[in-house]
Amino acid sequence: MDNPLVTVLCLTYNQAGLIRDALEGFVAQRAPFRFEVLVHDDASTDGTAEIVREYQARYPELIRGVFQTENQTSKGIAVSRAFLYPLIRGRFVALCEGDDWWTDPDKLCKQVEALRAHPEADICAHRTLCLRDGQPHGYQAPRLRDCVIPAEEVILGGGNFVATSSLMCRLEAYMRQTPMRDVLVNDYVLQIQGSLRGGMVYLDDCMSVYRTGIPGSWTSLNGKWLSDEVRAELKRMLDALDGYTGGRCHRAVALRKRLFDSNGLLARRQYAAMLAPGEIGITLHRLRRDAARAFRNLILRYRK
Repeated sequence: MDNPLVTVLCLTYNQAGLIRDALEGFVAQRAPFRFEVLVHDDASTDGTAEIVREYQARYPELIRGVFQTENQTSKGIAVSRAFLYPLIRGRFVALCEGDDWWTDPDKLCKQVEALRAHPEADICAHRTLCLRDGQPHGYQAPRLRDCVIPAEEVILGGGNFVATSSLMCRLEAYMRQTPMRDVLVNDYVLQIQGSLRGGMVYLDDCMSVYRTGIPGSWTSLNGKWLSDEVRAELKRMLDALDGYTGGRCHRAVALRKRLFDSNGLLARRQYAAMLAPGEIGITLHRLRRDAARAFRNLILRYRK
């Protein structure tokens, strides 16, 4: 039997009340090609693993579970690299964490078609609905139309540019071990890495849901503006990016680092410092960016 065209990676831990939505989104895909779903359960204690096993038994040709007996993330292990990379068989890799889900049964087909139509690009993303406490709370949507977004804008997005559940990447770009990944392994690095060759293909179709504020999520653990330690690690990653690209994206890297510093001022509520002469330009840039995001969400809210 031929290998699947797409491998879907799903990480889950103690999400028994949420994981069925993700799994149902996978099995609902009506792609005209084979795909597989690798679900990694990091030693859940709430019955999540049993739900994954249930779906694996019902869809053995589609879902493969990877089950831990001890939590690996708490040991500092990058579980995708350690346990899922060796199992990937697809030429494209799609992501969806266990607390999010896909809403369009044609999602995989649309993204494969988009990447085939743009051979110069390695990554594709799309609009995602955000939920807070079960209620709609805007979109992660950097554009209002289909387009190709340059790498510089992805860098400036700072990790909240698009949702993890919207990402599909060519296998070669996904697996490539770069100096950025030597510093940090997360989907912000993947967004950057995937966009370096020819930008990020963006689809305006809303095809997934992102739950915000979930206990144990990366954002809930690190806070809206992130800790000093996390911001320092992100800046080291950006320095590695600058070296890796020979300074090709230096202006975007430098501005993004300044924006992370500005996040630190916000986290410490040093609002007066944000209006200092040396900081006012960054503050104005932040205000323009936030206004543009709010405008897009207003348009999308009333778009039919």
